[in-house]
Amino acid sequence: MPTASLNFSSAMFFARAEAELRKDTQALLDAIAPGDTVVWNRLLDPNIIIVDENDAVHNETEMLALLKPLAPGLTGRLAVDDFVVKLHGNFAVITHEANEYLDYHGQILRSRFRNTETWIRKDDDWRQTSSMVLAVLKDPPAVTLDHATLCGYNGRYAMTDSIVATIACSSDSLLVKREGRPDRTFGPELRDVFFEPGQPRTRRVFQRDTAGRIIGFVDRREARDLTWKRTGAATS
Repeated sequence: MPTASLNFSSAMFFARAEAELRKDTQALLDAIAPGDTVVWNRLLDPNIIIVDENDAVHNETEMLALLKPLAPGLTGRLAVDDFVVKLHGNFAVITHEANEYLDYHGQILRSRFRNTETWIRKDDDWRQTSSMVLAVLKDPPAVTLDHATLCGYNGRYAMTDSIVATIACSSDSLLVKREGRPDRTFGPELRDVFFEPGQPRTRRVFQRDTAGRIIGFVDRREARDLTWKRTGAATS
């Protein structure tokens, strides 16, 4: 068979597989709000491993048991986006986003999830055999702090004798300088809680003594903290 024909056949097979997998993926998402276990039972491999966005691991039986219709007062839907497929024989590896729209008693919540899945082709049908879901994090909304409050965080902070940073206020944020490192900017999420734009996993949480004086901050990634002590007075 000529090479051009082989390439055309491969392209046709990929296009068909991609369309089938996207359709099946959307069918799974459509079945979540109504708690439709029939669809999930049809498309899941019996030996599937699922890791959800809360880091819980489920088998097929456990996953089907978790599928329940949304509670009264809630309506929602999920839509496939940014869909990428890589074929490996009878296996397909997929990564895609699931964009969620949820009407929560009249208030609208929008979330995104990154899904990475493995599918296996059996008897001319695709079955999902593994899935990992991650919540796509976003920066929180910033608040406005008055100039005196914002500049009250100015000072010198140390984690060790050799790891030292200085903080200075700008018009609406804090500028953190550390020798040998690029300057970093932090915006206020709340009083004493700051975030770095583009790094939603981390926070800087300032600590105060019983008199309300700032004595340091913790560099927090999720629930894990690195402690910095304030070693120099604030500057204006």
